[in-house]
Amino acid sequence: MAKMSSPTETERCIESLIAVFQKYAGRDGNRNSLSKTEFLTFMNTELAAFTKNQKDPGVLDRMMKKLDTNRDGQLDFQEFLNLIGGLAVACHDSLNRSQK
Repeated sequence: MAKMSSPTETERCIESLIAVFQKYAGRDGNRNSLSKTEFLTFMNTELAAFTKNQKDPGVLDRMMKKLDTNRDGQLDFQEFLNLIGGLAVACHDSLNRSQK
């Protein structure tokens, strides 16, 4: 029997993203998407520093609307990944600026 290798760092990151999505999705019914309430809970828990630094109280509502590309009032996993990707790009850009 072939020995299974340990997951790579990238594979572990993907597993973590799936686990975090599944942790919040489905509390309001559909386990394949985040409702607005589930999205707000995710943001206030997992991205609390980002959320607390926002001066505009409507920023999370606007984020949800922009991310909800199919306009069903929920965020599916692809739409959730768009959020994560956008935040990763912003963090990467910020790191690059600070290193110059």
